[in-house]
Amino acid sequence: MSNSILIVCYSNTGTSRRVADLLASQFKWPRGEVRESRSRAGAAGMLRCVADSLFKRHPAISYVGPDPRSFGTVVLIAPIWAAELAGPMRSFVRDHAPSLQRVAVVSVMGGNGATNAFAEVDRILGRPPILSTSFTAREVDDGSYSSSLQGFGNAVRDNGNKEDAVRPADLSPSAV
Repeated sequence: MSNSILIVCYSNTGTSRRVADLLASQFKWPRGEVRESRSRAGAAGMLRCVADSLFKRHPAISYVGPDPRSFGTVVLIAPIWAAELAGPMRSFVRDHAPSLQRVAVVSVMGGNGATNAFAEVDRILGRPPILSTSFTAREVDDGSYSSSLQGFGNAVRDNGNKEDAVRPADLSPSAV
């Protein structure tokens, strides 16, 4: 299955999950989900999001879905918290780094921080994502991201047979 593609999503509010669901339906790729053992509801949960980002913490997670080792490419989809990669996805990347052959990254954010997330995935894996893009929550809410997401998916699919990583490309004009 070295040329196959898996989507792995973490979503606290459901916005990143909507992106993952659309990408999965557009390309018929299987999807897995990163889950947390503790809820992030309410003010205390929001404070944990910020603290996880500021201190680069790795919260306890579980993964439900196909084994990432069986896929040549894994597309990671996660939110940005306090301009950093969401802690649960940080934990997933660290825990699964040896089995992630090629990685593409989609970040969902309020305004900025996507480049920090891409750089963090690079640091954890020791290599850059083959492709990366980001969307604002507003783009996801109003649906304006869908054609850009399809373009990203096409690029990931078409890049599946290449051996070398491609310089990360921002396919969304809002990625800053």
